[in-house]
Amino acid sequence: MNASPSFISRILQRKSHRADAVDASWQTRAKTCSSVNAALTRFDCHPAFTELRMLTTAAERFGIGSPFFKVHEGAGGSVTQIGGKEYLNFSHYNYLGLNGHPEVNKAAEAAIERYGTSVGASRLVAGERPVQRDLEKALAAVYGVDDCVVFVSGHATNVSVISTLFGPRDIILHDSLIHNSVLEGIRLSGATRRSFPHNDLAALDALLAASRTQYERALIVAEGLYSMDGDLPDLPALVDIKQRHGAFLMLDEAHSLGVLGATGCGIAEQCGVAGKDVDIWMGTLSKTLAGCGGYIAGSRELVDILKFTAPGFVYSVGLAPPLAAASLTALDIMLREPERVRRLRDRGALFLMLARKAGLDVGSSQGFSVIPVIVGSSRKAITLSNQLFAYGINVQPIIHPAVEEKSARLRFFLSAMHSENDIRHVCSTLAKLAHGKEILDDQE
Repeated sequence: MNASPSFISRILQRKSHRADAVDASWQTRAKTCSSVNAALTRFDCHPAFTELRMLTTAAERFGIGSPFFKVHEGAGGSVTQIGGKEYLNFSHYNYLGLNGHPEVNKAAEAAIERYGTSVGASRLVAGERPVQRDLEKALAAVYGVDDCVVFVSGHATNVSVISTLFGPRDIILHDSLIHNSVLEGIRLSGATRRSFPHNDLAALDALLAASRTQYERALIVAEGLYSMDGDLPDLPALVDIKQRHGAFLMLDEAHSLGVLGATGCGIAEQCGVAGKDVDIWMGTLSKTLAGCGGYIAGSRELVDILKFTAPGFVYSVGLAPPLAAASLTALDIMLREPERVRRLRDRGALFLMLARKAGLDVGSSQGFSVIPVIVGSSRKAITLSNQLFAYGINVQPIIHPAVEEKSARLRFFLSAMHSENDIRHVCSTLAKLAHGKEILDDQE
């Protein structure tokens, strides 16, 4: 529900009453800090804001409207409502179509009735709720490991876990396309960081051979399905490398749970690898599982360490009961309806085939749920996103610095709820726009 105009006006009124006092305080502080460069006391002079202003100014100069922060007026799925109009949607992670599913909504509502909307404090302080532990046990079972612990944020899961488990005497090796959350966790840990070229496991092997004995612990981090490129690593080879070099292996399954494997159980199922061959399984609840948060699954000792020492768990409120209930129910539906996984895979294969046939650059995507269309410049990516939006298709551009300028792209997230006609329509429209052809009607 949106805030009412009267509520917003009351807030603004209170702010205006404080404005004079704040201005006076600011002037006093400026006098007492006259030796400090004034630009260092203002956010409008911050380098990040300066860079942002340069980007928005350039967009205005080229006549490119911003495709970001559109307001969606309902549940995000294969279609979405924006400005009262329905759009074919490729910008949500609703891979199996479980966000807004009646069973998922009903479970969340029941959890609110029983537990309220929040547990109010850290689980060390406020205690456990059955639904939190039920979710953790179910996730542990998916991976065939001892236990699991859920966090309130997927990004914070990687940051907190890596910085808790590893330190300055350790080395962490990661794929060059690894997620920002892993990089932030490594930075906070103080461990030595080494990057290997994307999916180049021979390079990883060589790095470990040259450096492993110089450090205490070693960690290898890869993703189950890479969210920018839509490809996956050779998991059996990763397991072999980690065993030969005495390293830990961490797999980020944010985009692969619900997508890979016959029943959606992820890259281990896809590759026929035992869950216990991987030391740290990480994933998020916000994609396939229709919730919000992150999790770590692994040995009981690993989970115990994190429950008592990881700042993102110890000093953070526990996962809200309705979110836990929603994700637990989504997981149950995923397991009992594997046809959703098959349908998603069929849609991805169709998209990949049509895109390649149309001469579009889909990079190394393997067509599971994430398919980029690389256009070569941020300006082209934004322009093409806006053009597609005008034809009723919502897809976001990925631009520099998130990727290299030459790799700027549109990134399509597919859902099991997209129809074959949806896929054919978007690929046809995209191909014509990308190649500068006129679109005469929606059915052409």
